[in-house]
Amino acid sequence: MMKQTSKQILTILAFVLPLLFGCGLGLLQPVYGQSMGSRVVVNPLTGIAIDGYDPVSYFTEPEPLEGLGEFEYVWNGVPWHFATAANRDVFIGSPEIYCPQYGGHGAMGMARGFVSDGSPTIYTVFNKRLYLFYSAANREAFLLSPVDAAVQGAANWPELSKMLTSN
Repeated sequence: MMKQTSKQILTILAFVLPLLFGCGLGLLQPVYGQSMGSRVVVNPLTGIAIDGYDPVSYFTEPEPLEGLGEFEYVWNGVPWHFATAANRDVFIGSPEIYCPQYGGHGAMGMARGFVSDGSPTIYTVFNKRLYLFYSAANREAFLLSPVDAAVQGAANWPELSKMLTSN
């Protein structure tokens, strides 16, 4: 019995200690001194913006299209993929119009004063701008008062983006 209890305690410590002291995510490190992520949300495995979805297609298609590597454009240090060469060229002309607001971070989180990664499959186009959300519930909350949420998110972005690293 004692041997089993000792194993359980060691197992718990093996999981808890790295959380407290390791990997830059530790609970004992000051939050203000940490980078929370990158300014543009990228796929952690590929490094491609918004999981490779074509940002222009959110405005031109009923559903966003996945981009292709052959139609890639690097903007703000991040590769963006497009479904067609025409969409890539449109983006090159006005990337600020087509890229998601807040670098693809969750719009409702931004309005509430915190940073969360947005999902390219949970989105809305409001006032000719693309907003991504962490969850469908956050999108619904945004849509209850989109003007207020967009204004508050825009007000919070300059300060919150300081905690993010450049890509």
